[in-house]
Amino acid sequence: MRTGPGPTGPYEGPGQEATETPAESLFGPGSQFHRFFNDPRWALAVVRATVLEAAHPQIGAALADNSSFVVHPWRRLRNTLVSLQRMFGADEDTRLREAVRLNRLHTRLSGTDARNRPYDAMDPEVRAWVVATLFESSVTMYRLSGEPLDQDTMEQLYAEFRAFLAALGDEAGHLPSGLPEFWQYFDRMVAEELQNTEALRIILFKLFEHLPAPPLFAGLPTIWATGRALAGPVIGTVTVASLPEVFRRRAGLPEVPGAQTLMQSAYIAARLARALPDNWLQAENVVSLLQLSPGGDGPHAETLAALRGRMKRAGALLRLITPLPAQQDGTSGTDGTSGTDGTSGTGGAGGTENRRSAREFFAEVLDQTGDGWLDWPDLAAMARELCSRLDLDEPEETRLYDAFAAWWRELQAALDSDGDGRVSEEEYAAAVPSLAGPALIRVAEVLFAATDADGDEYIDAEEYRALFRRGFGRSVVDSEGRVSRAAFVRDFLSFMSGRQRSTPYDPLLSDA
Repeated sequence: MRTGPGPTGPYEGPGQEATETPAESLFGPGSQFHRFFNDPRWALAVVRATVLEAAHPQIGAALADNSSFVVHPWRRLRNTLVSLQRMFGADEDTRLREAVRLNRLHTRLSGTDARNRPYDAMDPEVRAWVVATLFESSVTMYRLSGEPLDQDTMEQLYAEFRAFLAALGDEAGHLPSGLPEFWQYFDRMVAEELQNTEALRIILFKLFEHLPAPPLFAGLPTIWATGRALAGPVIGTVTVASLPEVFRRRAGLPEVPGAQTLMQSAYIAARLARALPDNWLQAENVVSLLQLSPGGDGPHAETLAALRGRMKRAGALLRLITPLPAQQDGTSGTDGTSGTDGTSGTGGAGGTENRRSAREFFAEVLDQTGDGWLDWPDLAAMARELCSRLDLDEPEETRLYDAFAAWWRELQAALDSDGDGRVSEEEYAAAVPSLAGPALIRVAEVLFAATDADGDEYIDAEEYRALFRRGFGRSVVDSEGRVSRAAFVRDFLSFMSGRQRSTPYDPLLSDA
């Protein structure tokens, strides 16, 4: 990895400095970013940008080691959309707060890859490449759909992305100041620095074909499996075809006959989708949909229930025509109401219908990164999701991370029988159910304190919804409609150590 100037370092080539654009025009409703954020083509652009990011050796290593995008891609998408809305919104205080949060998150992502090469998510050169891929893919999405951006619009959009990087606190120079120099920088990065990384291969050849169902389709495996079987290969083919040709050759990516035509058709179709009603295309509505879970009671819950009812009937008809085998991703094979949302079965809180095996719990909850092992990145992913849901600041965020770190040390001491620094499914299954040690109790207590925003030692309806994104269940509240510390800790320990299926906790930690 280069650490000085050059293809991955601060750009020092010739060229005029770009004309400075007033900061107030670079964010908010009047920005170019705001215009395309709700464009359906941007879904294709974001996927493409993610692949280009994953091809960077440092980013690919960080994703492979730490990210939960394989098991929880919809959660990752939701969090990314929310973060971009905050960063490009009109409110300066919100943007600064989000920038501080992102920097805290990235500070925790460092290490070495399988070849003992270091990676660091705070490396300004790496962060510049992330922003570069988003800008270049945004420009490309217009070009591939037959509507190329004019020069002034491109320059405005580029200024906005440079301002985004500056808002994160990175010094100017890691991205070129002008567009002509940017294209030189981008071409050199693609030709010389990008690699066929493990993370890239996972995204292109595993994620799309094994994409887990979003909350909307939870418990509807026939419908989801059928759609995924058709759409997965298409998304992969379109994404590969849209990548720069020089990189496709260097990475040895497959050339599928007709891929270019398919890719252009997909972008043009996404462009035409802008004719749909505006409320169908709003990113805020996508975020709301991704936050829903079966059995929830949010503002769209009635619509979700009706839609799921229709999909169940469609799934039943589809099974009669083309029966599909049971899925291996934790969903039932009947498109019924069973699943991981705690609504299935006839057993009560302690009934066998509500329990799952140690191996199921390991795969569905503990192995957040989906690599088949339990180690620190899995627990860090849990802490990251909880901090995001509660929108925690320091020191509450660090307190929660520290509690999870202590729990990992406790698990490692108790379960890592071969001393390899991680816990296998077999090691975990052999040691349960005696896992509710002091460190896990501490996690529950810290999480309660973080959720109890007003510090009154109870979780009220608003605080509960902030964590679980749903209202109270009748069985969890006391006579005054609150959750006490003791009840919260008891339910958390029952879920995390006893593998008890739980209506709120399952969506919290195992939703895709």
